[in-house]
Amino acid sequence: MRLTLTVALLLAATATPALAAPVHSYGSLTISAKGDRIATVEAAGDGKTSITIRSVKGGKVLRSFNPCAAACGLSGLTFSSDDRLAWLARDRAGGTVTLAVDTGGKSRTVATIKGIAQTPRFSPDGKRIALLVTIGAAKESGAAQAGVRQVGEIGEKSDEQRLAVFDLAGSPVAADAVKPVSPADRYIYEYDWTPDGAGFVVTSALGNGDNNWWVATLDAVDATTGAVRNIAKPKTQINAPRVSADGRNVAYIGGLMSDFGSVGGDIWSVPLAGGEPANMTVRADYTVTSLDTTSGGLRGTTLRGSDATLLTNAAIGWSRPATFAAGDGKAAWSADGKTVAMVVQDYTHAPAIFAGPATAPVQITHDNDTIPATMTARSITWKNDGFNVQGWLLAPLNADPKTKAAMVTIVHGGPSAANVPSFGGGGAQALLDKGYYVFLPNPRGSYGQGEAFTAANKRDFGGGDLRDILTGIDAVEKVAPIDDARLGLTGGSYGGFMAMWANTQTNRFKAIVAGAGLSNWVSYYGTNGIDQWMLPFFGKTLYEDRKAYEDVSAVNFIRNAKTPTFIYVGERDIEVPPTQSVEYWHGLKDMGVPTSLVIYPEEGHGIRNPVNAADVRARTLAWFDQYLAEKK
Repeated sequence: MRLTLTVALLLAATATPALAAPVHSYGSLTISAKGDRIATVEAAGDGKTSITIRSVKGGKVLRSFNPCAAACGLSGLTFSSDDRLAWLARDRAGGTVTLAVDTGGKSRTVATIKGIAQTPRFSPDGKRIALLVTIGAAKESGAAQAGVRQVGEIGEKSDEQRLAVFDLAGSPVAADAVKPVSPADRYIYEYDWTPDGAGFVVTSALGNGDNNWWVATLDAVDATTGAVRNIAKPKTQINAPRVSADGRNVAYIGGLMSDFGSVGGDIWSVPLAGGEPANMTVRADYTVTSLDTTSGGLRGTTLRGSDATLLTNAAIGWSRPATFAAGDGKAAWSADGKTVAMVVQDYTHAPAIFAGPATAPVQITHDNDTIPATMTARSITWKNDGFNVQGWLLAPLNADPKTKAAMVTIVHGGPSAANVPSFGGGGAQALLDKGYYVFLPNPRGSYGQGEAFTAANKRDFGGGDLRDILTGIDAVEKVAPIDDARLGLTGGSYGGFMAMWANTQTNRFKAIVAGAGLSNWVSYYGTNGIDQWMLPFFGKTLYEDRKAYEDVSAVNFIRNAKTPTFIYVGERDIEVPPTQSVEYWHGLKDMGVPTSLVIYPEEGHGIRNPVNAADVRARTLAWFDQYLAEKK
C-alpha cells in the first residue's frame, strides 16, 4: 500500500481554495558545481512556466526561458561539472520525453524517449549523461498512480525502468534508437555515478517495480556492458545511494520506509567493493530525509521534531520549523559542500529560495513576500507511553480564543512519513475557511524522532499510534478552545485505515472521512498490487501469521462502529484496491451507521482530476458540516 502521502496529496480531495494572491512556484531546483548559480522551473501567477537561472548571491535573475515550442512539462534540471544545464521536456499528448542540454545559451536535443523518463545526471567528466527511462510505459511511474486494467494474464508484463547513457558528442538519439544499458529484467529506482565514470551504484529489484522496492538491493552497474554486481542486501528499505568522492564507499538512507519516495531513516555506509553495511547515525533523535556526497563529505537534511535541518557529516546544522525542497532531495549542494540552496516554506510563509553558506543560508527570492498568511500555526508536543510526540495545530485566522469550535484531526499517510509545514496547510485551508481548527499529529510510526520511534508501530497498527493521537487531542484541548463534542477525523491511505479503525475503537469522533482506506488486512493481502510492503511491518506473511492481520482489521470490529463515515477511493487504485472501501461501507450499512461511498473513475491512489477533487472537497465539507454543527 502506498502509505507515504502527506496531507498535501492526501487532501488533494480537499484542496486549498484560491489564496489571496497567486503563489509563485519554484520546482526542480538545482545548483551549479561551483555553487554560484541556481536553476529552477518556475510558474508565476499567470501560469506561464520557464526555466530560470539565478545568482546565488542576491538571487539576481541571469536568464529565464521556455525551451518548449508548445505546451510541455519541464523537470529534471541538473548542472554538469563545467556548468552546462540539462533538463527534461515532456509532451504528454505525444507520449515522449526530450532530454536537452544548454551550453552558453544554446540548447540542443540529446535524445527523445518514447515513454517516460526521469533523473538525468552528467558523468563526472561531463562527456555523457545518464537517464532513467521507461520505454513504452503503460502507466505513470510509481504505485500511487492509476494502475493498468487487470485483464488478460495477470502479472506477466510490467513496466521496466532502466538506465540509459548518452554520449554528448554524438548526434541526437531518436526514440526508436534508445538502448538502455541496464538489464531488461531489473527495475532501477535510483542511481549515482561512480567518480571514475565507469559505472553506477543503484537501488534495484527484479520484477515488478511497483511491488518490489521493499526488497530492493544495493548494486553496481557497468556503464558500458550493463553487468550487475551486488554490493549489499540491506535488512532495511534503502534510498538515496551516494558514492563517496574517493570512490571507496557508498552511503545511503536505510530505515523502515513504507514506500518509495517517502525517505527517512539513518545513514548507512558500505564499501563499494561489497560488505556488511554499518549504521553511521545509531540512536539519532532525528530522521535523515535526504543525502548527498561532496568533496567536503556527506551532506543532507533531517526532520527533527518540528524542524527541518541541514546535515553536515552527520552533524545537525541550520534549521527552522519549515519544509525544504529541491529537485533531487530536500536541498542542493555545491561540489565542495560549502554552499546550499533549497525552497523553504511553512504554514504562514509562501515558498522562497534560500541559498548561501551551508551554515547560514539566506532568502534570495521575494516573489511571494506580499502574500498574507491564511491561518495561524503552532507546534504541539506531548508525552504518551514514554514517547515524545509532536504535531501541528492550525487555527482559522482571527479565531476567537473564547469561542468553542469544532476540530478535524488529519492523520497523514505512511505510516513512515510526517505532517510537515506547507503554505496553505496542504489542503487544510478549506476546513479552516469553514471555521474548523485542524490538528495534524505525528504519532509513533512517523518520521522526526529517530528510527526507534518510526519502528514503534510494527505489528501494532491502530494501537499505540491511535493512543498517541487521542492523547494529542487532549493536549490540544488544554491550549485551544476545542469543543470535545465536535471532533472530526480524516486521512487517506494509512490515514484512511486509521479513520476506519478508529471508528471501531472509540466513539470520541462525531464524523469521519476515510480516503483510500484499508478495512480488512486479510482480503487486502491477496488483492493489492504491492504486498511486499507489509512484511517489514508484520514480520510474516498472512499465510504464516493470519491472526496478526485479523487483529487490526476494522471489519472484524464493525459492530462497535457508530460514527457517520464518508468514504472515497479511486477506481484504479492498486495500492489500496477499492474493494477495501466497499467492504467497510457494506459493514457500516449493515450496522445502520450513516455512510456514503464514492468511487472515482480512472483515479489511482489519490484523487488528481480537478473535477473529482472538487467533488470530494464539497462532499467532505458537507459531511463535517452536517455532523459537527454546533447544537443549539
